[in-house]
Amino acid sequence: MAMDRTISRVAGLRWIVFVLVLLCHTSEAFYIPGWSIKSYKEGEAIPLLVNKVYSDNTQLQYAYYDLPFVCPPTGQRRIGDGILSGQSIPLNLGEVLRGDRITASDMELIMKKDTECNFLCNREISRRDLKRARQMVRDGYVVEWIVDNLPGATSFVTVDKTRKYYAAGFKLGYTDNSDPGKPRYYLNNHHTIVVRYRRAPGKAGDRGEKVIVGFEVYLKSIGPDDKRLSSGCPANLRNIESNFELYMAPNRTVSSKSQLESIPSSHYPDADDDLGDLDDDAKLTIPYTYSVYFREDESIEWGRRWDLYFVNQEDGQKIHWLAIVNSLIICGLLTGIVMMILARTIRTDISRGYKEVTLKSAPRTPLKEKAGLLEQEVVIVSEDKDADMLSVDEAEALEDVTGWKLLHADVFRTPAYGYLLAPLVGSGMQLLFMAMGLVLLSALGILNPSFRGGFISFGVGLFVFAGLFSGYFSARVYRTFDGQDWRKNTIVTAILFPGLLFSVVFVLNLFVWAQASSTAIPFGTLIAIVFLWLCIQVPLVYIGSWYGYVRAGAWDHPTKTRKASGIPPRQIPQQAWYIRGPRTVLLAGLIPFAVIFIELLFVFQSMWQDKSGYYYVFGFLAVVSTILILTVAEVTVVTIYIQLCSENYHWWWQSFLVGGGSAIWVFLYCVWYYFMKLHITGFVSSMLFFSYSFMACCVYGLLTGTVGFLTAYAFVRRIYGAIKVD
Repeated sequence: MAMDRTISRVAGLRWIVFVLVLLCHTSEAFYIPGWSIKSYKEGEAIPLLVNKVYSDNTQLQYAYYDLPFVCPPTGQRRIGDGILSGQSIPLNLGEVLRGDRITASDMELIMKKDTECNFLCNREISRRDLKRARQMVRDGYVVEWIVDNLPGATSFVTVDKTRKYYAAGFKLGYTDNSDPGKPRYYLNNHHTIVVRYRRAPGKAGDRGEKVIVGFEVYLKSIGPDDKRLSSGCPANLRNIESNFELYMAPNRTVSSKSQLESIPSSHYPDADDDLGDLDDDAKLTIPYTYSVYFREDESIEWGRRWDLYFVNQEDGQKIHWLAIVNSLIICGLLTGIVMMILARTIRTDISRGYKEVTLKSAPRTPLKEKAGLLEQEVVIVSEDKDADMLSVDEAEALEDVTGWKLLHADVFRTPAYGYLLAPLVGSGMQLLFMAMGLVLLSALGILNPSFRGGFISFGVGLFVFAGLFSGYFSARVYRTFDGQDWRKNTIVTAILFPGLLFSVVFVLNLFVWAQASSTAIPFGTLIAIVFLWLCIQVPLVYIGSWYGYVRAGAWDHPTKTRKASGIPPRQIPQQAWYIRGPRTVLLAGLIPFAVIFIELLFVFQSMWQDKSGYYYVFGFLAVVSTILILTVAEVTVVTIYIQLCSENYHWWWQSFLVGGGSAIWVFLYCVWYYFMKLHITGFVSSMLFFSYSFMACCVYGLLTGTVGFLTAYAFVRRIYGAIKVD
């Protein structure tokens, strides 16, 4: 038996060391290589998939083939891969929710076969389609194409020309503002595709197969006056005479540069309303062509091919470290304060101060008035029997029953609206489990950019599974509050937060549907989400609630609560200004907000300003999140201790609100960020921004509020567990 225990301990230590080494290793290597390598033979067809267009100036995305001014798919079967042009690629739940609509294109890519020019189509558009194209170019829409799971990138070089990096996506067109007040819009209608490859690892490389390590797209706007061959390709791609302007003369088709020059400059539209009659029969023809080049690049490892998308963010690591140091300083100061409080209340008051004292050792009348006791005698028992021999004077006896110690008969009194607080705590635990799981999986590299939609898919899965924790904690808190109908509490827990979230998403979806945006969630996906909610999560909440209420039961309180019959609750004295209601929540919420403020800059930039980029520093986020949880717990402990010392026993809701108080500051920061950093246009886009921000702050508030509540509950039970009242 001893040998078995020794072996099991050694095995356990090995696993711990392995996990620690893995965490340290993945602090830089966020990407797990080798699990989905696809190699290509020379002459093998490579599918080029088109996805969507998106903009940093709007929250509305659109499927690429839904645009009326691009070449539509022909529906022909592609040579080699057998995929039909225009065929939709199956997507996971996360991809659908993030607005992806991936479809096979007509563009042909053959491994190691360069093509100087391929004609794609001549697209005729109406004035209404032209107006749509101009609006999207003006809003800075970016196109996403995919080759071998890599998004087509715009290539950049640093100022010192020592590093190359990618920005995912490429511009749909560009705006010429050289003439003030008369912008001109140009469309990129020629795409030069550069695919970078290297020798495949292992046996595939021995067979001469290649793997793709880069996908770059270079753009050109070729106007109608450039000479074209019979195939439709420009005669000279290197010397372009004119760019393709998105313009049609009012009530007639623009077919040549001479016609454009004959139009007075004052006729150029300042707004889309100046395009003329949008429903006439005028047409504008847009020719689309593309080139393909393959370049060998042995400097890029397949497992590190995503690094180029993040090279431009390496300088931000210094700021991340600054954020961590800032958070550690704040957390360290709070830890010192909490240690001082614990040393005073537990070490001093409990170990030395809680000597066996009765009311006889102090003046009877003042003590009874101060303690608010009718015929009750307080006996404070020492944990150390030798302390019984020590003498205490009347002042020490009075000090032992002042402040927070006076509340022993009321501190665990059931709070008002406890039937609502219990489900909120349960939902907070559900969100906490989901957030911890997502950050951990991302820090380990399991959730990475190559796993498209994986972050959202895993988030939904973890949230549904965490219904067990939601039901368990909600039921235990509910029974602690003397709740009787645990099934009703289960229904409220399972429906309250998910129902609110689903209702908001559904209403927003109606507005997005009206815009024909791919951001809208398809009806079938909504049905699937409802199925996950009602048929999987609700039963899991029920199981957790049954176990928490029936098997685990209520938490035991160290002191008995004075009942309302016969003895009324204590009268709460006048409170200081800084611990009155919302002021405490706002002041206490500033400290956790200061901990995460710098990291919020990167998160917001990734979410709102730079949709073509990817947030990848989850190692830093995991550290900051850990410090945040510790800070929230310590701030709540300090705040509740001050409140109890002020003889205010209404701490249940206060601990939850103080813990989630920083969510108010985060939302205010969202408002500031919208007006000062973003350039979002349109009512629907603005509504989406504020709605998503509000929901995110609610999630954050529930999560941190639950941490604050449970920490304060443990703290209160600990300090009152050291006294005994007869």
